[in-house]
Amino acid sequence: MSAPAQTALARPQSGAALRAMLPWVLAALAALILPHVVPGGFGLSLLCRMGIAIVFALSFNMLLGQGGMLDFGHAVFLGLGGFLAMHAMKLADAGWWIPLPALPLVGAAGGLAVAILAGWVSTRRAGTAFAMITLGVAELVVAVVLLLPSVFGGEEGLSGDRSSGPPLLGVDFGTQIQAYYLIAAWAWAAALLMWLYTRTPLGRLANAIRDNPERVGFLGYDAARIRLLVFSLSGLFAGIAGGLAALNDEIVTAGNMSPEASSAVLVMTFIGGVGTFWGPVIGAVLITFLSVALSTVTDAWQLYSGLLFVAMVVWAPGGISGIILAHAPVVRAGFAGRLAPAYAAMLPGFFLALAGTLGLAELGFRLQSVRNGASPRPVFGMALDPQGVLPWVVAAILLLAGAWLLRRAAPAAREAWQEASVMAQVQ
Repeated sequence: MSAPAQTALARPQSGAALRAMLPWVLAALAALILPHVVPGGFGLSLLCRMGIAIVFALSFNMLLGQGGMLDFGHAVFLGLGGFLAMHAMKLADAGWWIPLPALPLVGAAGGLAVAILAGWVSTRRAGTAFAMITLGVAELVVAVVLLLPSVFGGEEGLSGDRSSGPPLLGVDFGTQIQAYYLIAAWAWAAALLMWLYTRTPLGRLANAIRDNPERVGFLGYDAARIRLLVFSLSGLFAGIAGGLAALNDEIVTAGNMSPEASSAVLVMTFIGGVGTFWGPVIGAVLITFLSVALSTVTDAWQLYSGLLFVAMVVWAPGGISGIILAHAPVVRAGFAGRLAPAYAAMLPGFFLALAGTLGLAELGFRLQSVRNGASPRPVFGMALDPQGVLPWVVAAILLLAGAWLLRRAAPAAREAWQEASVMAQVQ
């Protein structure tokens, strides 16, 4: 082949590589800028938790979205990785030279070791059997953790001080901004590695096993062995998230590996969308915001996360990323304007239904508090008596009116969507 021909072939490949890396460059720039956009200790703490949740959700999506394996005990790798990282932090406090930036690697080793042991049992089966085995393994591990207080600290867990270890290049990571940049760097690197994994033969085989495991077996590949490899890598990255959590919180308890933590990452992944790589990132950011930011305003934030999860499963099973991908061809074709009026007509009903739902949820929580002897608290800044009839009637009317308006506006929106999507396909 002549030199000009080789150059012509190289240009498209290099251009595709540059386009593929552009989102990662933008993500790195965003991570550098965000602390200045969201200043303050609360903002930095929220960003740190988002970075940890992103790594955790992406590690879970390696199993569910890319491998078709539903793990009900994924938080075990997060928790045990965090415990091992906390022991390393305590050794650093005792004089061992263990640099703090290496703690996520210690967590990765812990997550990988436990994933290999648990995967050796669970990955021999698939589907529902696999999910039930992971649930049993998770319950077993949590019970063992509570039975060994000398190792895991019992119900109080283990705590440490990240700034008491040896400084690295004069940085002891004692301030929140220093911890943030360390967590952001690890989250960016771990996400990049998980994305590169999807481009490997192992990642492609995981997709094939998810779609048709019998055909993969006919091709001569051992499906159980591939599931074990994917399961182990997923545990490794979950262990990195556990090490980052230990670094950020400076405490690790059995709650880090509780069923609630495993269900939280499941909610993150489903809401964001299991069909794309970046869907769990959206879900992790959104659910972390709800759990951290809304928990300071209302006690019902978990209910809202659950309602959002149910709504996504029922009306948008592809998650937020699925909605975006479905509308992307219409937007690129220039037909988004045809959808705007129909979608705008649904907004009044949506907001009325949302207000009614929020009102009923908050009144229910306030009523329970009052019955337990607490004084009634304001509902989103409004002083409402949960024992009165009028607030309940108003909230119910708002919900019913919103549902009625949505029902009336939905056919027009559905028709506009079908028309715009067909025109986008034709063009």
